Amino acid sequence: MWELVKAGGWPMVPLLLLGVLALAIVLERFWTLRRNEVLPPGLGQEVRNWAARGKLDASHIQSLRANSPLGELLATALEARNRPREQMRERIEDTGRHLVHRMGRFLNALGTIASAGPLLGLLGTVIGMIQMFLGILDHGVGDVNQLAGGIGKALVCTATGMIVAIPALMFHRHFRSVIDGYVIEMEKEASALLDSLDGRPAVLAAGKAVGGKQPAAMEKA
Repeated sequence: MWELVKAGGWPMVPLLLLGVLALAIVLERFWTLRRNEVLPPGLGQEVRNWAARGKLDASHIQSLRANSPLGELLATALEARNRPREQMRERIEDTGRHLVHRMGRFLNALGTIASAGPLLGLLGTVIGMIQMFLGILDHGVGDVNQLAGGIGKALVCTATGMIVAIPALMFHRHFRSVIDGYVIEMEKEASALLDSLDGRPAVLAAGKAVGGKQPAAMEKA
């Protein structure tokens, strides 16, 4: 293994560092984006029960805000409950944009690693090939087997770049998909709470969420 790393030359160093960084981001996002941490089960119904019983004091709302991203979104709706519905929706949309940005933390870096890995690998291969052909220019072709071995070593960087980039790209897409799903469910819960505060049933809001339409605020985010 160490011989392959040495054969790849100095471009192997940033490639290995990118691989370690990508692994760290993937593990951190898996831990942070656990469903129970983002959308605690039963929280939306519990908050609607609070609203129905009038338990909307500041301590309840502050506790809800610290509970989870969904709790923060619902707390925003409760804090703006005395405002017109349009203003409440604007406050929820603003909070939603911040939450989506927070849930997508480090994903741009992961996407950059997925793009840069193959390029760094190609750079290492090109450098290796240049060095090999300069050696041929100085000393001739020599042993054909040795020439083939040199080409193989030069391609180590390209293979390493692909090994780093492919998982990074797959996990980047996966996390984006997970966040999109969370966004739709959070919008559903926020709409249900708004209807509860207005004294209207949440059937229409739930129907829209089941239809799979992503809210405009979250699309902008």
